Amino acid sequence: MIELTLYTREDCELCHEMEEIIAVEMPNFDAKITRIAIDGNPELEASYGTEVPVLFVNDRKAFKYRCTPKELRIRLRREVRP
Repeated sequence: MIELTLYTREDCELCHEMEEIIAVEMPNFDAKITRIAIDGNPELEASYGTEVPVLFVNDRKAFKYRCTPKELRIRLRREVRP
């Protein structure tokens, strides 16, 4: 299973955009997502405050700000084990 972790903020258009792309592509993969809102968490805001949305794939940073559906598919295919 592919583990996705998405760091987001409440009123973030880029975050909503990335969430929509993930929602469309996830059914094509054996994947699960964890969404983490950084608002109000000083440690997470210090780490990701200027980069959200940030998407990790299997604990590795894969995208920040934006990704296209094609870029996400390519990245997730690399995680699929034969």
